[in-house]
Amino acid sequence: MSNTEWYRLPVERVFEILKSSGVGFTTSEAKARLEKYGYNELKFRKISPIIRLLLQFHNPLIYVLLIAALVTAYFEHYTDTVVIMGVVIANTIIGFILEGKAQSSIESLEKMMPHYCTVLRDGEKKTILARELVPGDVILLKSGDKVPADLRLFYAKNLFIDESTLTGESIPVEKSVEPISRPDLPPADQRCMAFSGTFVTRGSGRGIVVATGEQTELGKIAKIVMETREISTPLMREMAEFTKVIVIATLAVAVLNFVLGIVFGYDFLYSLMASVALAVAAIPEGLPAVLTITLALGVTALARKNALIKKLPSVETLGCTTVICTDKTGTLTKNQITVVRVYCGRKHYRATGVGYEPKGEFILGNRKIDPLLDGDLVETLRAGILCNDADLIMDEEGYKIVGDPTEGALVVSAIKAGIGKDYPRIDEIPFDSERQYMATLHKGNGKNIIYVKGTPERILRMCKNQLINGRIEPIRYEELLRVAHEMAKEALRVLGFAYKIVSEDKRKLAVEDLEDLTFLGFQGMIDPPREEAIEAVEKCKKAGIRVVMVTGDHAQTAKAIAKQLGICGEEDRVLTGEELSRMSDEELYEIVDEVYVYARVSPEHKFRIVRQLQKRGHVVAVTGDGVNDAPALKVADIGIAMGIMGTDVSKDAADMILADDNFASIVDAVEEGRYIFENIRKIILYTIPTNGGQALMMLLAVILAPFIPLFTLRLPLEPIQILWINLADAVFLALPLAMEPKEKGLLKKPPRDPKEQIINRLFFRKVGLVAMVMAIAGFTVYYYYGVKAFSNSLDEQLLTQAQTAAFATVIMVHIFYLFTARSITESALKFSPFSNKWVLIGVVISIATLLMIVYIPSLQVPFRTAAIPLELWILIILLASFGFIVIEVEKLLIKRFGKS
Repeated sequence: MSNTEWYRLPVERVFEILKSSGVGFTTSEAKARLEKYGYNELKFRKISPIIRLLLQFHNPLIYVLLIAALVTAYFEHYTDTVVIMGVVIANTIIGFILEGKAQSSIESLEKMMPHYCTVLRDGEKKTILARELVPGDVILLKSGDKVPADLRLFYAKNLFIDESTLTGESIPVEKSVEPISRPDLPPADQRCMAFSGTFVTRGSGRGIVVATGEQTELGKIAKIVMETREISTPLMREMAEFTKVIVIATLAVAVLNFVLGIVFGYDFLYSLMASVALAVAAIPEGLPAVLTITLALGVTALARKNALIKKLPSVETLGCTTVICTDKTGTLTKNQITVVRVYCGRKHYRATGVGYEPKGEFILGNRKIDPLLDGDLVETLRAGILCNDADLIMDEEGYKIVGDPTEGALVVSAIKAGIGKDYPRIDEIPFDSERQYMATLHKGNGKNIIYVKGTPERILRMCKNQLINGRIEPIRYEELLRVAHEMAKEALRVLGFAYKIVSEDKRKLAVEDLEDLTFLGFQGMIDPPREEAIEAVEKCKKAGIRVVMVTGDHAQTAKAIAKQLGICGEEDRVLTGEELSRMSDEELYEIVDEVYVYARVSPEHKFRIVRQLQKRGHVVAVTGDGVNDAPALKVADIGIAMGIMGTDVSKDAADMILADDNFASIVDAVEEGRYIFENIRKIILYTIPTNGGQALMMLLAVILAPFIPLFTLRLPLEPIQILWINLADAVFLALPLAMEPKEKGLLKKPPRDPKEQIINRLFFRKVGLVAMVMAIAGFTVYYYYGVKAFSNSLDEQLLTQAQTAAFATVIMVHIFYLFTARSITESALKFSPFSNKWVLIGVVISIATLLMIVYIPSLQVPFRTAAIPLELWILIILLASFGFIVIEVEKLLIKRFGKS
């Protein structure tokens, strides 16, 4: 039987179905059931670090490099082999270190299960291992206990259970034993059930075990998390497609190159090594490492903005997010209940300030007032702080409430007005859920005073008079009840306050004393929206991002907060968990783009909402802090957990953790994500065209060899030179593009289309132009100097110098192209060359290392270079400058004719 049905059944029927009774099983009966049902535990899977390390090799680019390494090793070109393997190992280590730890959300769920529990066995109380529980066992609960399994309660005495980690509801829930007839209720509304992993905060109770292990609500969450596959980020999908194209194109051209070599009658080894050199030239060996480091730099930048990234590709995912599904409590709000309205003396007051910091003002109409000059307001606030067991404290982290959050809100509202606990307490009647009020007796000035607080209806029934402008008048019951209902319609939690003056010798408080009270007023409280969250929601709208509230709170409260935040309007629909349970996935798919607020949702509901949004083509970010959020966090394109209030389970399932639990930090992270992707685009559009140029040189050398005998002697570049160009280019020239200054207006543009491919018309144009410039420049220099080798009886030194000149030309083309690659669309002449110092530093290092390789004898041997005449540098620089000029002309033409 499913958990959703147990709450609908009378207790007697539950005992009958489970063949149990209120005194529990005998030891032998429990043992037999344990063999039948199995242990009350969850099953876990772990990924070893070795497997994660090996997975770093699962990349087509790495496969091609490994093949190239094998070929060079077979023909004893060991220098090339060592360099290629060095590249592979470096990429693997960087990816392993920076990509974060393996997920451990299931293990964190295991920690929520208590080790021991109190059970009735053989008619006696016994403490047993929680894993030995079986359906039908009778569990005893008391304050401070962790619930060991899903229970149908049959006894509850003032029992309150904190279910926030499971349901998202911040206030402990009062439990009862009566069955509830309504079908399809989410766990948050099943008041006669206690769920595994939740905490008893007050009172005592007894329950019969109805589900253990994977059958519990907690177990269902664990199962969903375990079965949910990791979502590939847009960047990962694009890079996978991009890599596939690059690898296929490289292998195809390399094979063509080899076949042409054989057809033209070249030596087998020459043809093979030329093809290997071409493959090495075309493969952007340093690109994976550069992209990983770029993302890691983004992680560092986001950490400064309170966003801690666990998975590197998630940095960029933020930039193309189209929908943010956010929890309400603690994210859009502070999770600090605050008094915002006070009614007393027939006047309505607004209280400003958010959270527990006792700063704020009291507004009557449109003017600020001094609350201490308003006697009715003073007495109402004083009743709130004196009939109260909570305290406001301050530590190094700020203001905190010790005690019930609702009572804490009353303490803060009084302190804002300058009212403290100035009347000593003599006696009290504690709050009781049946009585629905709390009363305290205090020593006043020459008199004693009784203060009472409770639900509006209960307090009003206890009152005979009310205080209006300092005078005692007959109570206007209907008017006051109407005011309380109007305040409740605004999603406020409303409490009523009353008092009674008694003689100074009154020392004991009895229920009989609480008659003919004088009504003071109402205080209405809510967990209000963060001020910065309102601004952040507006920024999301301008950025083309839809904000959707998905909460376990009540529909009325959710909509009230959503309206204040600007998430929805008065006419917008709120979809509840009950309605979602009755909907098929197809029905939800039809309306998911029209709903902005979901209330009273379960973990399965949140999971389904995210899935249907993704089916609609959205890139979905999901926030959460409880165990209930783990499935949605894992299935989301980017899961965002709360760092302060979040459970270990939610943090482990998420891709990003908000250190300050603030929705505004998400918007900052979105801007950073867009900035990072722009820099990634620049790096790719810089790296691939230059690799294309080198590959084109190698291919044309083979094709033109029958017509230019020079190319039959040597290729324009050696494999070791190509590897150095690619690696030095990645580290010294491509990586500085990750430090480009942030462009303005990133949050005023719509999110980029996640289906947009890296390989598009712009990509092909850049590759074509730069490749042609590089191939023509390299060929020109190689031919110009190589002809001398022919005229000097094939002088080997002159041939090496020709290769060195081509090597230097290619690097100089890279450098000139870098200056214009700093912006994809804007001319390099429009921004300062000094705005990114890392580009200048990279250029200086590149030129310095080039000169060292060309002119230092100890480096000439491994790199197969030779010193070239200084006058040749004029030709090299002149030809290389076209790498800058051609792209600048291309940008100018695109701007003028408007075609991208």
